[in-house]
Amino acid sequence: MKLYNFKGKLDWNLVNLISEIDRFDASWAIIRRREGASLTQLRTMATIQSVGASTRIEGSKMSDSEVKRFLSALDINKLENRDKQEVAGYYAALEIIIENSDSIQIERKDILGLHKILMQYSRKDEWHRGNYKQHSNAVEAKLPDGSRQIIFETTPPGHPTEDKMNEIIKWYNTPTEVHPLVKTAVLVYEFLTIHPFQDGNGRMSRLLTTLSLLQQGYDWVQYVSFEHQIESTKKDYYQVLRHCQAQRPNEDITQWIQYFMNSLLTIKRKIQSKIERTNIQSKMSPREKTVYEFISSNAGAQSGQIAEELEIPSPTIKRILSTMVDRSIIEKHGQGRATNYTIKL
Repeated sequence: MKLYNFKGKLDWNLVNLISEIDRFDASWAIIRRREGASLTQLRTMATIQSVGASTRIEGSKMSDSEVKRFLSALDINKLENRDKQEVAGYYAALEIIIENSDSIQIERKDILGLHKILMQYSRKDEWHRGNYKQHSNAVEAKLPDGSRQIIFETTPPGHPTEDKMNEIIKWYNTPTEVHPLVKTAVLVYEFLTIHPFQDGNGRMSRLLTTLSLLQQGYDWVQYVSFEHQIESTKKDYYQVLRHCQAQRPNEDITQWIQYFMNSLLTIKRKIQSKIERTNIQSKMSPREKTVYEFISSNAGAQSGQIAEELEIPSPTIKRILSTMVDRSIIEKHGQGRATNYTIKL
């Protein structure tokens, strides 16, 4: 089938992926009414994971627990390093999207505005934030000898970038028979291929993913982290992008669409699991809930790490962990100093 300027194969595997996602989406209104206030906690956790993952993909070193502590006491006057600047900017842009998805348009003005918000705390990026790129930003790889190799030539700056962005925006906003999820996948792929900004293109692509999905009616994406899924499959993410981009122009992007749908299906299953966990949490003590939330965001955590991060005495943490293992809430792995814990799935 023809998808914008690309080709794509609509096979039964892809149809089944989309169908499972849409069946869940059709039931979401009932789930949302039933779960009510518990979704607030899920959204808070998802936001922390999204901010942490999206910035780590681009090189940040902050863990989810560090992001949580930082955002809980956010002071824009104390953003002393680039990691914190990027976390603060991504958080601001993501919150604006979630709170105002009905009024933000996928148009040139709003895309530039989101980029300005994303980069607002970085003085280094002041000269280009909120504007399309002025210089070439080909995607390069650093080789072991220190030299660099171009992996992919992005769209040249100036009129070529302006024209390409205008074309994909117009296509996206024109009613077609293309399924909304496929339309979102195409938009994100072309945005990444154009690489319209001097910096921040990866983060912007993930913000646009959330914005598009919310506008298409997939409200549940704000309660689970799409960015975390990309981080977990980063190798596949880049391989699929490069495979498709290497065929440019008029490439077949079937692999990208399948990757995108598989990622959505995975996070759909994650939110179902999270809702089940929330029901389990309702029967926990306050400290058990705190430990549970920490392990949810830090799979493989050890008792010493949990005690240190949560500032709870180590004997107390060990007793809580033992009780939660006995109740099949969490799983214990390894022995001795290698012992670690994950959520029971």
